[in-house]
Amino acid sequence: MAQALELQNYVGHLIRRAEQVHTALWYRHVSREITSQQFAVLNALSRDPGIDQRTLARFTSLDRSTVNHIVRRLTDQHYVNQVRDEEDRRRTLLSLTVQGAELLDSLIGPAKNINEQLLDALTYTERQQAIDILRKIASLDDESLHGGP
Repeated sequence: MAQALELQNYVGHLIRRAEQVHTALWYRHVSREITSQQFAVLNALSRDPGIDQRTLARFTSLDRSTVNHIVRRLTDQHYVNQVRDEEDRRRTLLSLTVQGAELLDSLIGPAKNINEQLLDALTYTERQQAIDILRKIASLDDESLHGGP
């Protein structure tokens, strides 16, 4: 008979559960229309207007097909503007529209609030430790994830 894991001690399970909690809070307190991934795209374009989709994917840690889908949707909703790069016609440069910037501004406060709600269960020291640990896990590179060269 196979030996079962104790899911309460399994990192992957806990990360998935934490994501479920985040998603529920996001839906309840931030937006039912804009996902946290779409928010990440809007935020990245606010910080670095005029970047291309490949750079946007890297900045948001999203795969290129997901970024392509999100950009297409946000463009259709008039939140993102796309223009051809005059120096390299193969590239499309992205920026927020006025509507996109206004939308982002309306989401930032509630997004900060749910971040605080998630961290409220922790002491100040635990908060920094949790953020440091999550950053370390999130920064695993593709080589580590795929077992080496």
